[in-house]
Amino acid sequence: MMMSSALRKFALTAHVISSVGLLGSIAAFLALAVAGLISRDAQIVRATYPAMDLIARFVIVSLMLAALLTGLIQSLGTPWGLFRHYWVLVKLLLTAFAAIVLLARMKLIGYAALLATEMTLPQAELRQAGIQLVVHAAGGLLVLLVPAILSVYKPPGSTGYGLQRRNERRAPS
Repeated sequence: MMMSSALRKFALTAHVISSVGLLGSIAAFLALAVAGLISRDAQIVRATYPAMDLIARFVIVSLMLAALLTGLIQSLGTPWGLFRHYWVLVKLLLTAFAAIVLLARMKLIGYAALLATEMTLPQAELRQAGIQLVVHAAGGLLVLLVPAILSVYKPPGSTGYGLQRRNERRAPS
């Protein structure tokens, strides 16, 4: 079922906004993670990890789910399809992978925020958590840049399913 032009534009706009917002919020999270890791100022360290927890819980998770949902809607309601082109499938798989990793790391983010609020900062534990958070945020940002690039360039290449569908449409009835 194809969407009307107005609905398709609305869905595309929602997808672009959620995807761009996701990249921006991960970049902000990464900046805080780096600041928390390298700062020698206890006040900055105490502030960064709880802020990261808030950004992750209320912004990144929401935008990740919105990007996934609007991406699915876009693929199912447009001629691109979900399984017709490799680039669409790769976008979905990378975004789903990033969402799974994010949800798996939520406990670590909350733990780092808790450590940062303790009266005496447990330096070694917080540093170890901080390193992991920097690595995961940088990795997540890089992984999610690939779907953005694929959306712009739309490299050629149909899946077997896509080729079959194209041949069915070309074949005379």
